[in-house]
Amino acid sequence: MPTVTVSTKFQIVIPREIRESLRVQVGQKFQAIQYGDRIELVPVKSVKEMRGYVKGIDTAIRREKDRA
Repeated sequence: MPTVTVSTKFQIVIPREIRESLRVQVGQKFQAIQYGDRIELVPVKSVKEMRGYVKGIDTAIRREKDRA
């Protein structure tokens, strides 16, 4: 498992194998989200890139019997 080190400027370098497998591009933006005791980096996508993202999602709502 690759590890990273925080620099004196609080910067990190994403390891090459991860960058390549996720196709990270120079200048690409990420949201940094604190989730418990870890940091998650989520790519920021434009509305155009998100088109069709939820296509085929099940929108059925399962309700409890008393909520019919």
